[in-house]
Amino acid sequence: MTNRNVEFNLYFIRHGESESNIVPGIAAGKNFDAPLTERGHRQALALGERFKKEAVSFERIYSSSLIRAVQTTEGMLKGMGLNGAGFARVQNIIERQIPSWRGKMLADVKTTEVVVMEAGQGKWFQPGDGESFRVVERRASNWLEDELLNNPEWNDRPGSHRIAIVAHGHTLQCLFHYVMGFDQHLIPRIQVDNTSVSRFRFGPNGWTVNSLNDAAHTYEMGDVNRERKIYG
Repeated sequence: MTNRNVEFNLYFIRHGESESNIVPGIAAGKNFDAPLTERGHRQALALGERFKKEAVSFERIYSSSLIRAVQTTEGMLKGMGLNGAGFARVQNIIERQIPSWRGKMLADVKTTEVVVMEAGQGKWFQPGDGESFRVVERRASNWLEDELLNNPEWNDRPGSHRIAIVAHGHTLQCLFHYVMGFDQHLIPRIQVDNTSVSRFRFGPNGWTVNSLNDAAHTYEMGDVNRERKIYG
């Protein structure tokens, strides 16, 4: 970014609970484009209501093109009183794809050999025919740089720009690694709850982390005690 008068306040949001999140011990949902559950719809609405109460508005909203993220974005907008407002659908921020693991249990696909390979290769480990964390990080961060951070269009828009990005657990974990540069082995250990908000600022001096995994708007649903599944 060349204009030192431009900064972005980025709200990274995970989608609401989906049908691929509710099967205990599953490696990846059988339906890679699984929709939200009824709870997931309520989480999305609660998120939007929270933003409305806090007077949070967005200059632009981007959603993963998968249906659970799209439905989350629509529910969020409804809660904000912006039902039917437009937003961009982005293929590059969809969830990590591992086709051969879909519908299978972790106990069956994470054999001793796989666990050893994953530990040794870290973010470069490619499970079956799927994507490594490295691949997910690059496709998502390349999009972020091209669309926002290094986009000359923003040079003519001095000031602070609040942007929402609705994506997925593993995708957001990878983006957080891209931003913060922590040990790669921590990528899968960063908790990202359904409809949680993680806030980052990017400006002339680089990145600042404001908050991680804030899902306080779901606590009244009992989600604080609910087992959560990152994948999906």
